[in-house]
Amino acid sequence: MNASRASSSDEARHYRQLGHDAALLFALLIGVERDYQRDKRAKKDVVDLSGDVHSVKSGQKKWQIFLYGRNRFLNDDGFQALNGVGQLLVHCIDAFPPRFVDYVNNKDASKERLQVPMRELKDRLQRKALLRAFLRKSIFNGGEVDYLTILDDNKYHVFWSDDVILTMADNFEVVNSKARTTSQFDDQKVLFRYKGKNVGELEMRNDSQMHYGEVRFNMNKVPCMELLNESEFVVQTYSDEIVLFGQAIGKFGRW
Repeated sequence: MNASRASSSDEARHYRQLGHDAALLFALLIGVERDYQRDKRAKKDVVDLSGDVHSVKSGQKKWQIFLYGRNRFLNDDGFQALNGVGQLLVHCIDAFPPRFVDYVNNKDASKERLQVPMRELKDRLQRKALLRAFLRKSIFNGGEVDYLTILDDNKYHVFWSDDVILTMADNFEVVNSKARTTSQFDDQKVLFRYKGKNVGELEMRNDSQMHYGEVRFNMNKVPCMELLNESEFVVQTYSDEIVLFGQAIGKFGRW
């Protein structure tokens, strides 16, 4: 393994451990036992004492919402029910040859093919109802997760899922990426923007053989927190370490 690959893998493990540590600390703060079980596939980082589920985010720059391959989109009924969005994500993957080496030998051909499904995804997600459904599936696994809980400035900010979905869908401008240099291609990503800043980025992961042919959905922490903090939610301090927003005030901590 070369140095850059090793560095990237080490960094990924480091961030995964930080995420695990943040979830564990939150669990302990709300009285959950240390040996609680996480369900990574279903985004269930912490189940609180009332049985509600939290997706806990702690990254300083970005959060990975999902990183899925072809079979996930084909076999997950939630993605297949999104009025063609699941199939378009498969088309994004199928724009690339099965073997990484073949992609490396002719990257431009794949990037040209990718433009078509990326444009269609952008167009389809202009529909607010479909955008809400896509965000609910992506962030909260279609309603299996109740809260987005974000560690920021040494406090856990707890948001109810419906508040997050409505705020994002109402404020996002959904666009395609544009090339910045002559060697790049337009329409390689679907971007979710707020005030001209990229909050979410839906893209192909083709920078390494390890995750070749997978779709990644990232959120950028700073503009995401800016959006949530500017949404005029009622705010209530639950403890020195936990702050509740919006509907979370009437729901969280009732155990």
